[in-house]
Amino acid sequence: MSIHDRYRLSVVINAKGTYTPLGVSRSSDGVAAAVAQALPEFFVMDELGDRASEAIAQVTGAQAGAVVHCTAAGITLAVAATMTGGDPRRTAALPDATDMHNRVVLPACHVVDYGHSNLQGIRLAGAQVDLAGDEDACTIADLEAELDGPDIACLMLVSSRLTAGEPIDLVAAVRAAHRRGVPAIIDGAAQFPRIADLLATGADLVLVSGQKYLGSPTAGMAAGTWALVQALRAQEKGIGRVMKPTKEAIVGVLAALEEWQAFDRVKWEADELAKVDAFVAAVERIPGVTAEVVPDPTGLQVSRVLLRVPDAKRVATELEAGTPPIYVMTDRMADNELMLELIPLDPDEIATVLARLWAVLT
Repeated sequence: MSIHDRYRLSVVINAKGTYTPLGVSRSSDGVAAAVAQALPEFFVMDELGDRASEAIAQVTGAQAGAVVHCTAAGITLAVAATMTGGDPRRTAALPDATDMHNRVVLPACHVVDYGHSNLQGIRLAGAQVDLAGDEDACTIADLEAELDGPDIACLMLVSSRLTAGEPIDLVAAVRAAHRRGVPAIIDGAAQFPRIADLLATGADLVLVSGQKYLGSPTAGMAAGTWALVQALRAQEKGIGRVMKPTKEAIVGVLAALEEWQAFDRVKWEADELAKVDAFVAAVERIPGVTAEVVPDPTGLQVSRVLLRVPDAKRVATELEAGTPPIYVMTDRMADNELMLELIPLDPDEIATVLARLWAVLT
């Protein structure tokens, strides 16, 4: 009996990408086996955390790393780390940030919603947010004006396709913070494959998801300076207690990192692009449909399919209402455009998507 049958759950086809409401990603058999091996065992959790720190540092080039419950938790804990420095008294006091530097500078165009706003993730630590620029643009001068204010705990930046406006020069932004002695954090969201590039900006801490393109169980990762990572881990004796990673999550991340290091990423990128190219050629045979290959706007090594269809809202609704439900990206639906990510899909699922598009559109 399948897990879906056992618990009377819908089987879905996820062409929406690493989307949390659909379970994010598929873990490999090796990662699943490592998790299963960990579940009946006991561990010294600090020791397990140390092994994770060593592995993250080795893969990313950072001084140290930590596994957190998820990237959203990582945002809160990273901000808390800059506010407390790991001091036990301050750590125990949060979210009461009295007598602490508790203002976080964030570009207004980097306010994103992951299912909740990252503003809320920052404020959960007891911090206040100073927005720089507006939702259409944030210049380095805008950032510097906010960074010159009192009680600045850190600069928070976001690297994601969900940000708005013109891209910010992350290197220049980090340097602007460092000139004022302010640590810089980058929320890399789904961008684990680019984590070395994000660390190369000079950021003190980079946050990424473990379960998106790395394929671990639910987990986030923080990589950065030794001092800031230790201050982040210290939050487990404070507000981080409710966001702690499980033993199986940490072991799953370790297994996923081992697989990543042995992975032929050049071949994988070529295979995934070939999959997208073949889908575009096939779907363009449907009357009234045009399609193109769209690279990730942040430089992530992921290509997606952009479909231009008549009445995109109806098409998306009918795809979700069918059996099995098919989910696609709908943030450009008002322009009659739908986006599909094919990475997690096998050939049978791709054939089903094509058949359903034919049925819905003709």
